[in-house]
Amino acid sequence: MRDASLVVVASRLPVNDTGASEGVFEWRRSPGGLGGALHPVLSNKPATWIGWGGIPGPSPALPDVDGVHLVPVELSEEDFRDHYEGFANSTLWPLYHDAVEPAVHHRRWWEAYQRVNQRYADAAARVAAHGAVVWVQDYHLQLVPAMLRAQRPDLRIGFFLHVPFPPPELFMQLPRRAELLRGMLGADLVGFQRSHAVHNFHQLAAKVLGVTPDEHRIEIDGRTVHTGAFPVSIDTAEMEALARRDDVVRQAAKLRSDLGSPQRVILSVDRLDYTKGIEHRLKAYRELLTDGRLKAPETVLVQVAVPSRERVQQYRQLRDRVEREVGRINGDFGRLGVAAVHYLSQVFDRTELAALYRAADVMAVTPLRDGMNLVAKEFVAARVDECGALLLSEFAGAAAELTQAYLVNPHDVEGLKDTLIEALEADATEPNEAMVQMRAHLREHDIQAWARSYLTALEAASAGR
Repeated sequence: MRDASLVVVASRLPVNDTGASEGVFEWRRSPGGLGGALHPVLSNKPATWIGWGGIPGPSPALPDVDGVHLVPVELSEEDFRDHYEGFANSTLWPLYHDAVEPAVHHRRWWEAYQRVNQRYADAAARVAAHGAVVWVQDYHLQLVPAMLRAQRPDLRIGFFLHVPFPPPELFMQLPRRAELLRGMLGADLVGFQRSHAVHNFHQLAAKVLGVTPDEHRIEIDGRTVHTGAFPVSIDTAEMEALARRDDVVRQAAKLRSDLGSPQRVILSVDRLDYTKGIEHRLKAYRELLTDGRLKAPETVLVQVAVPSRERVQQYRQLRDRVEREVGRINGDFGRLGVAAVHYLSQVFDRTELAALYRAADVMAVTPLRDGMNLVAKEFVAARVDECGALLLSEFAGAAAELTQAYLVNPHDVEGLKDTLIEALEADATEPNEAMVQMRAHLREHDIQAWARSYLTALEAASAGR
């Protein structure tokens, strides 16, 4: 086992799930996913990624992918069910997203969460070189920083939470709230997407652990833990280059033709998740069609819903509700051979996504709560023509940066309808100042800038301990 000076610890390895059976491993880059975010930071650099390979049971040895050494963590079917589907995604995920769905608590899930976090910490302790940087990612692994520090106090440990961090009144519902906070505070630097998440974290550390936080640091157990907001971004240059390619431009034109050459195309690209506001969006679209403010097929909605957590009951029920509503809208407003909603429950590669972004007049990104939402940023980066409109939820982290977008409260269906009409009525064929300004922001604040900002802060935090 080689020693590594930069180790990323994440729930999943960033490779396709089918690699083991096909013998070919490629970097998995789903819309808004962690692998897509970190790929340009780590590719062709000496780094190690620790994570689960996606298949329960023994993990095969994996080759390096894009220069990144992959270290699989073995999970059983029980581990996956109780840690990933259970505590991570049925207990933490709902609470971290404003309890859009009720959180579920089972003691065996917490036991699995501890057990699996220890396994990841052990793997990092084995492969990390002396004094290495270990970068732990997201809510699945909140105990890892403290577990790892107990074994390897020489390491520089960072933790970054990609999802929102909830206000005290929600987090306090967790029976194991103190253990989770102490787990995160094992890091030298705890990073969040937005400053209000830092504020929530400080409030909870004071309330639950009795510490007295400073503006950007918390003193605990004789150590100083630094905190900060580091909004994650995308590889802006890569998406721009992809969107300029002749084959992508041709594919975008073909997509509009295949849709029946509508006057206006609304696009949404989401994981199929109850936090993404898909049902609210479909309701608004249906009412606009019912009221006659929109007409099909002059306007069409393309809804991409990437399958997600299909074994979790809430997600199965959501899929059924969304598919029924799409069927009702098409039954009421579609025509023979022409749909009012084009619903695609599948994964698209980067080229196909770039073509979809170029084909749209309005990109509707309306989550009920989202840590960031990289799809919104990808759409802006892809609009090298500086045309098109971004309709963006106030409750997506990206709204704090892309302030020139059409911002909307997705819970307000009437407001959502009015803002969608406003965005559609803008001239989508002409460059606009809002898109120019958002694109300029993304070129300056891309994924490399994010990584530099975080890792520089981690270096400073660990140097002063």
